[in-house]
Amino acid sequence: MTYCLGIKLKEGIVGIADTRITSGTETTMGKKLFTHQEGNNSLFLMTSGLRSVRDKALTYFKEVLAEKSEPMDKIFKVVNVFSEQIRRVAKEDKSYLEEAKLNFNIHTLIGGQMEGDTEHHLYLVYPQGNWIEIGASAPFMIIGNSGYGKPILSRSITKEVGIPFALKTGLLSFDSTQVCANDVGYPIDVFIYEKDSFNIKQHRFEEKDLRHYTEQWASVLKDGIHEMSADWVNMVSKK
Repeated sequence: MTYCLGIKLKEGIVGIADTRITSGTETTMGKKLFTHQEGNNSLFLMTSGLRSVRDKALTYFKEVLAEKSEPMDKIFKVVNVFSEQIRRVAKEDKSYLEEAKLNFNIHTLIGGQMEGDTEHHLYLVYPQGNWIEIGASAPFMIIGNSGYGKPILSRSITKEVGIPFALKTGLLSFDSTQVCANDVGYPIDVFIYEKDSFNIKQHRFEEKDLRHYTEQWASVLKDGIHEMSADWVNMVSKK
């Protein structure tokens, strides 16, 4: 499974991608975050699903980027080009995957800002190649194992919060997921894109790098539970 998170804020975009790859009983590590920067054109791409589909679609996509005489000037055009590569791979491999009882599964988060964009954008691309823009109703999206980490984001994240707050909340969302799911884990790739900067900053963290912060969160959570009023609990105890 996978945990990839993208959050679109007024200040920019932040994201987290785990690196654990599970195949049967084997667990390996692989980068799920791809970035591309060329002049005033900055984009990132994160995927969940079948690794073979992801690798083939991304290879085709990189080839298209390299062969274009001029950079694509808007993120939605980038999304359309990657969607075309997903459909291309589907035509080549989907029937064979289905014969092997495997679903053609790839979900992709694409975002950033190109020189023709007036602001940064974040999109979710489905396995069929269709897409939606993230940010209108909810400012974040998780692909992969989304159930465990979503509640804290839903309670805390709005587009007005700052990048540091969003990153801290994102870390706690990932922590909730990796504690509950053995197919999601460290190391994680974290990135920041600040509006109009045309520069994606990224860093890889090992578990030991962030253990202090997740342990601090566990302590805060336990203390908060103890501090909650127990009036309703006492009502049950009296029965």
